[in-house]
Amino acid sequence: MTLNYVVFAASALLFGGSAVVALAWAMRKGQLENFQRGATSIFDADEPIGRVTDSFPGQRPKPAGGATKRS
Repeated sequence: MTLNYVVFAASALLFGGSAVVALAWAMRKGQLENFQRGATSIFDADEPIGRVTDSFPGQRPKPAGGATKRS
């Protein structure tokens, strides 16, 4: 039973320490300075507004707004 607590505590310290190291690295490298640039970097000037362009290969994109085509 005590071995379980020791393993759990050690893994919690290891995980917590690695999270702190990762956060410190991100702050040093400037990853947390400009969130707006990262949020808009996936769009380019030719991106159509209001039209769905994402789809799996071989499938057509669904219309925006949940509209479905009826036969």
